[in-house]
Amino acid sequence: MRIVIAPDSFKGSLSAADAAAALARGMAAVFPRARIMLKPVADGGEGTVEALVTATGGRFVDTEATGPDGRPVRARWGILGDGVTAVVEVAAASGLVLVPRGRRNPLTATSRGTGELIRAALDAGCRRIIVGLGGSATNDGGAGMARALGARFLDAAGRELPPGGAALSGLDRIDVSGLDPRLAETEIIGATDVTSPLLGPAGASAVFGPQKGASPEDVRRLEAALTRYADVLEKQLREDWPLPVKGLIAADSPEPEQSKTAAGPDLRHVPGAGAAGGLGVGLMAFCGATLRPGAPVVFEAIGLEADIKHASLVITGEGKLDGQTAFGKAPMAVAQLAKKHGKPVVAVAGTLGGDVERLHELGIDAVMATAPGPIPWKTSLQQAPRLLEETGRRLARLLRVGMILQGREDVP
Repeated sequence: MRIVIAPDSFKGSLSAADAAAALARGMAAVFPRARIMLKPVADGGEGTVEALVTATGGRFVDTEATGPDGRPVRARWGILGDGVTAVVEVAAASGLVLVPRGRRNPLTATSRGTGELIRAALDAGCRRIIVGLGGSATNDGGAGMARALGARFLDAAGRELPPGGAALSGLDRIDVSGLDPRLAETEIIGATDVTSPLLGPAGASAVFGPQKGASPEDVRRLEAALTRYADVLEKQLREDWPLPVKGLIAADSPEPEQSKTAAGPDLRHVPGAGAAGGLGVGLMAFCGATLRPGAPVVFEAIGLEADIKHASLVITGEGKLDGQTAFGKAPMAVAQLAKKHGKPVVAVAGTLGGDVERLHELGIDAVMATAPGPIPWKTSLQQAPRLLEETGRRLARLLRVGMILQGREDVP
């Protein structure tokens, strides 16, 4: 029997890799001869670096970078097992969790640290870089990232603007003459589960600004600043730009969807451009990046489909399963890939929320909660490894009963 275990992280308790290992221990206790393949997954948000590095046998790299509030942080990124692909998380260098609640200010927060990680990956010889867009504290359209890679943002007097999204309201010109030439030789992918455009009521400032500490007046200022930023970017793109500008590749499409007007590229309306405080648009403009849904990017990098093709059973999961799991979450993407090859899917979660039955219609055959009964939330987090291992064991015993009912002769 071949079993693929491909969970996302159980937020607050276990990484995707640790969750997969705990489930595997439980399954192996009942099926010691089964071939169990651990394939921790992510959707482009926090946990993407660990999932990709672990699944491909790569290595972690720690780099000092500029945090969103300007203070230095120690940020972790990774080089995959192929030795030439790097994976970077925006959250590691520009994340909301790096700034104490009282210091959060999306008007001045900078994405410079993300650019420093990209530069470190280039220095390491990587020529394919996956950037996980999620969990950012910033709203600067990726301007800080671009600064770290050699771009300069100037006002009408030729003075360099201060960091942060609000300062972009004074932008007159972007000097890209010093942009790192290695970017033109590097494939860069922005992995995101967000389809927000840069501007408008569904854009970076309006939707995500308040989560980062922006007041209604702050949101108005940031929207105006990013509008100015988009105006200048699109004007210069029409004139002379050193990199090709791509767009979003949908999950089921092999080619980028470029948003254009008669006058040229229309970056502000590209789906995903507003991800990570507009860092999506910065990646497209300054790195020649393509934006892609996060889960398929991860699946390709770890070779998940090849293992699922030959599996008897696929197990996925995350901290909470409910009706929202159907919308772009990694466990649902795992289930859909499994269904493509006719494989049964079981999803495991710390808690089961409302409308979880809907998941059965979309490719998840069964769901299991890790808690055997009422248990305090804090206790469930502390005991997550044991609870997941026990869940793996219970699941294996149920599977064993099914094999007996089928009259299988290979029941252990």
